[in-house]
Amino acid sequence: MNMTVDTAARFLVAARRARRPGERMPEGIRPPDAETAVAIQQRVTELLGLAVGGWKCSVPTPPRPIPMAPIYAPTITSAVPCPILPIAGKARIEPEIAFEMARDLTSRDAPYSEAEVRAAIRTPRLVLELMGPRYIDPTAATFPELLADGIANQGLFVGPAIERALDFALDSFPIIIEADGRALYSVQGKHPDGHPLKPLVWLANYLSKRSDGLRAGQVVTTGSYCGVVDLPLHTLLTVRFGEIGSLSVEFSA
Repeated sequence: MNMTVDTAARFLVAARRARRPGERMPEGIRPPDAETAVAIQQRVTELLGLAVGGWKCSVPTPPRPIPMAPIYAPTITSAVPCPILPIAGKARIEPEIAFEMARDLTSRDAPYSEAEVRAAIRTPRLVLELMGPRYIDPTAATFPELLADGIANQGLFVGPAIERALDFALDSFPIIIEADGRALYSVQGKHPDGHPLKPLVWLANYLSKRSDGLRAGQVVTTGSYCGVVDLPLHTLLTVRFGEIGSLSVEFSA
């Protein structure tokens, strides 16, 4: 095993187990590129010994050539109140549309078509990605450092299934977050890749070449419609995704 990859992974595992963010990795073990960062991700998974219950992903760009990270099964929940490690006393989340998989998309040489990926989906779901980097100042970190750290993923709150979500355009709709009937946050949401199916198709093909592929039961979340939002704890919240649907959640530290 590459000792630098192992040392970096152990640094990130220690930060996860401390349950609080810390400094960046020492300069000598920072990943120089995305491929090394993915190797660190994989070693973190091995050291934690946790099942992968899902993934986060987006469509690659030159600055972010491998934009994906595992989400560990114990951090995926539909429980209310939803446990979260707060940031500055707030729950930091991203409203997203995710896909629960019905069938495996296993490793193979030929790429999966969009139709094949669609056919493997059990249901789209409204979700909130729970954000929590292992770095105190993630803005100072390079993309490979962020990638090694799972792109700041803390977990996933899984909301209701929206059986016909793919009948909607899904490129843009209002995101409104309410408490006690009053709006705390309102914005015209926009998917960063134009449609949440695009990153899912990319991920299915990436994993089919690099691992054993996507698995039935895994939940894949595909990018925030409005970036990060900081929300109060111990407050019953309703998150509305335009006309598609809504979810209710309360966060506890």
